[in-house]
Amino acid sequence: MAIALLIVWATSQAGYPVTHWSPGGLIVLVLLAIALLAVPPPIKELPSAVKVALACLGAYTALSFLSILWAGVPADAWEGANRTLLYLLVFALFSLWRGRGMSAALLLTVWTVAMIALAVYVALRVDSATGRSFAGLFAEERLSYPVGYPNATAAQWLMAFWPALLLARSERIAWGLRGLLAGGSVLLADLALLSQSRGSLYATGVMIVLVFALVPGRLRTFVAAVPVALAIGATTPVVLRVGDRLQSGLSAGAAVSAAVAAMLAAALLVGLLVGLGAAFESRRAISPALASRARRGVATAATATLVALLAGGIAATGDPLARVRSAWDSFKAGYPATETSGTRLVSGLGSNRYDFYRVALNEFVAHPVLGIGADNFAQQYLAHGRSGETPRYPHSVELRTLTQSGLIGALLALAGLSAALLAGARAMRRSDRLGQAVAAAALGGFAYWAVHGSFDWFFEFAGLGAAAFALLGLACSLDPGRPARSRPAADGATASAAALSRGGTSVHLGRMRMLRGVRPRGLALGALLVVAALAACLSLAAPWLSQRRIESAARIWPRAPLVAYARLSDAARLNPLSAEPYLVAGSIALRFGDLARADREFSLALQRTPDDAYATLEQGAIVSARAERTAAVALLTRALALNPKDALARQALTLARRGGRVNIEQLNRSIFVRAQLRK
Repeated sequence: MAIALLIVWATSQAGYPVTHWSPGGLIVLVLLAIALLAVPPPIKELPSAVKVALACLGAYTALSFLSILWAGVPADAWEGANRTLLYLLVFALFSLWRGRGMSAALLLTVWTVAMIALAVYVALRVDSATGRSFAGLFAEERLSYPVGYPNATAAQWLMAFWPALLLARSERIAWGLRGLLAGGSVLLADLALLSQSRGSLYATGVMIVLVFALVPGRLRTFVAAVPVALAIGATTPVVLRVGDRLQSGLSAGAAVSAAVAAMLAAALLVGLLVGLGAAFESRRAISPALASRARRGVATAATATLVALLAGGIAATGDPLARVRSAWDSFKAGYPATETSGTRLVSGLGSNRYDFYRVALNEFVAHPVLGIGADNFAQQYLAHGRSGETPRYPHSVELRTLTQSGLIGALLALAGLSAALLAGARAMRRSDRLGQAVAAAALGGFAYWAVHGSFDWFFEFAGLGAAAFALLGLACSLDPGRPARSRPAADGATASAAALSRGGTSVHLGRMRMLRGVRPRGLALGALLVVAALAACLSLAAPWLSQRRIESAARIWPRAPLVAYARLSDAARLNPLSAEPYLVAGSIALRFGDLARADREFSLALQRTPDDAYATLEQGAIVSARAERTAAVALLTRALALNPKDALARQALTLARRGGRVNIEQLNRSIFVRAQLRK
């Protein structure tokens, strides 16, 4: 059922909206509770690494909730803590029970094949799109469907690519399924190319190094990867042509049809080739001598390929130090002033991430121990950022952890993930052959999420993060742990006599222990778990229900403003930390010209979030409209300090200082236009 939930999230925005992932978190919580009650896990037999991972990740989740106390925007911290709780619940659901190779392979294969099926659907939908319908699928020249953010769309496909490829190489998988997985990996990679994510390109390079350096069975990996890589290389030009046509403003229908046909044909060809090879291998008709010669031949080919790739890379890049300096300069410079010709994938590292990281590191230096609170980056960037963007997150899972939970949170997260990866690595080497393949494939999916997430904001996409922690937990479940030490066998007669003589005493002592301590401790632990489960349920449900009320009010306010106000009041009660219900209510009141109500609503919003730049600006404009110059100047000065790059706040302040009155209707029209342009 959890796998089904991950697949549902993958079909729509990767579970990003709180109204998507929060009810899913409740489902995972219920599933975990049912599993704990129906099949209590043998905690004593759980590998030590898994116990450490659960303890550290649990402590990190608790710290995220505690950060609400010192966060500048408590509601955002609550949402971030709830998302972290979701990942903990998913990890626990998949890691607490010791798995077997067959059951783990079934779970991983179901998810991977479902992602391949979704990729087929997306490819066919893109092919059927015409004219204006491309706008709903592409963000400019980049495929954004079904996630809505091109980089996350690419990550969703490539998180499934690595499990598909690593499962396709296993001789323990049925030959037909191996062909399906290999062909599907081609389609997944080609769809990721349609998103033209530079981060995915660099993350894939890192993943290739990690897979061949750390995953056992390099020759099998190489043999499985060769046809897949050749197919991807053959289809890349026709796939990238789609983005070129869209960027140039030309009709892309023919290019899209050609790209989809090439992707599907390449996937089918690779699937047939790998499937036939797997069928031949499954017959085991190869003699040991021939198999040995084949392995030597493959090893030689792999070495030659590696040398050729390194030589070609050096020849293509020229002076590596000069390339590194150029890349660093483009990274620091931000987006180029003019559009570069050619595909986006090789257009350099220009973006505003350098500025995001600068602000994040400065906040970490200012708050090194406990951080600024979960998901509390947006206001800091408004105040200290230099670019025109308004990011809510620092675009790096490592900087997110350092900035928002400090050194303590970073150490807890590092210890927990290190222990989990250790358990997965042991499963990759010490489990049964099928379990080894599944552990390697699952760790491959998690590793891609972690590598690409190092320079993007994937932690906030619950559908990606939950899938990553499910894969990590699945790998941990295959850790065989330490083998139990066997005690020396006693003489049969002696052992039997001792057992008989101790029998009555053992029963008596067992009853005494239950009466004196075991039952009270068990009841106390059970009560604690029930309280924790109820608290988690309330924590996940309240913000979700509040957001539902806000969205409902936003839909009906033009025709039923009083009902909208009532629903926003309900939303404010459901989420006592959020200022959003009051901000929406104040905006509605302004549309109806009710300045008194708007002023009251924005005042309530500032009581919950004192540094909200929008509420401060609107309240300053309202005071200015009342000709209260001194108060207006004070409020508008503060609004500009909270968001120094806001040209509208600067213009309003200048007008107020000159004794003029801010035109609220014109101000809000400009705010609306700016918001639409940012979309």
